[in-house]
Amino acid sequence: MPHSCLMSTFSRLPVAFVRGEGVWLWDAQGNKYLDALAGVAVCGLGHAHPAVTAAICDQAGKLVHTSNWYEIPLQEKLAERLCRLSSMDNAFLCNSGAEANEAAIKLARLYGHKREVLNPGIIVTEGSFHGRTLATLSATGNRKIQAGFEPLVQGFYRVPYNDLAAVRQIAEHNKNVVAVLVEPIAGEGGIQIPADGYLKDLRRICDERGWLLMLDEIQTGLCRTGKWFACQHEGVAPDVMTLAKGLGNGVPIGACLARGAAAQLFAPGSHGSTFGGNPLACRAALAVLEVLEKERLDARAAQLGARLLQDFAQRLAGVKGVKDIRGRGLMLAIELDRPCKELMTAALERGLLINVTAENVVRLLPPLILSDAEADLLARELTDIVRAFLAAPAAAGETR
Repeated sequence: MPHSCLMSTFSRLPVAFVRGEGVWLWDAQGNKYLDALAGVAVCGLGHAHPAVTAAICDQAGKLVHTSNWYEIPLQEKLAERLCRLSSMDNAFLCNSGAEANEAAIKLARLYGHKREVLNPGIIVTEGSFHGRTLATLSATGNRKIQAGFEPLVQGFYRVPYNDLAAVRQIAEHNKNVVAVLVEPIAGEGGIQIPADGYLKDLRRICDERGWLLMLDEIQTGLCRTGKWFACQHEGVAPDVMTLAKGLGNGVPIGACLARGAAAQLFAPGSHGSTFGGNPLACRAALAVLEVLEKERLDARAAQLGARLLQDFAQRLAGVKGVKDIRGRGLMLAIELDRPCKELMTAALERGLLINVTAENVVRLLPPLILSDAEADLLARELTDIVRAFLAAPAAAGETR
């Protein structure tokens, strides 16, 4: 491997992309790949979308950055649009999902201190992922990525995902809790979809206790699950909602939305960002929202997701080693009975970009603009790859 001046923070696959269009990417040798990951749910409109490209180019020629010490009209416009779509009251704009979750954590602590809770705590879940800053890493329910970064930030109480009884038990025995932070669908945890009513019951518990319900919609939001926001499948309104990933279609931007009491907590000087909500990022995000609305990509994601789930189920029916096929909208998973990280390389060799998370779950997050023909190609190629993997003899020392 050639020497690199980059820190070794990623185990990269042996490919470099130089061009993209729609759901397709091309590498430096001219090979073509169907992108079924969309930059991990970032490029919801695919690559080089004309409307987003035009907005970025136009804004870059006018004004990229000033400072949050001054009014930024595009920031005001984006916050208004996000609040209208989500029924929230106001927004803090930042640069990433981790920063959005940091803002949410700070809101919860301010909320607790205003209620005279000396050490305000937040309930989080096992298997969750909320970011890699020190606070969001501490909130994340994955011991593997926390190891080596101790001491972690205190004040988080961990319960199993989709376990309301565990939440109630903490409620009965801990007076310091002021909020619950949860993903409507656990993405990095393997596309784990909770039982119907889970979010509604969390909302009820939070209302009974005077807690904030904070939903991490960074991976699930912005039409990914067939609704604008995954919490809308249950008709639940959170107190705090975090967004990022698909908001800028690749331009870094995040948002922490709040309503009610949570919307009145931040004051000048209590939080901020140098780059957050700059004109370029806001212009890109506004273009993304306009396309999502105009083309009704929430409904399209729901339709395509159902189509792909049915196709996967038919093509993998009776295949030994397939434990589950699940998803909501274009957030899809095929769970196997064994570790399958090598499927990413096998798929790459067939011109398909996928991800494996939680060791044995094939995760698909394709662009929302996927056509019917491209969806059929994805289903055909992926199921062939999975079948071949499961039929192959086990490597020496490996149990299958």
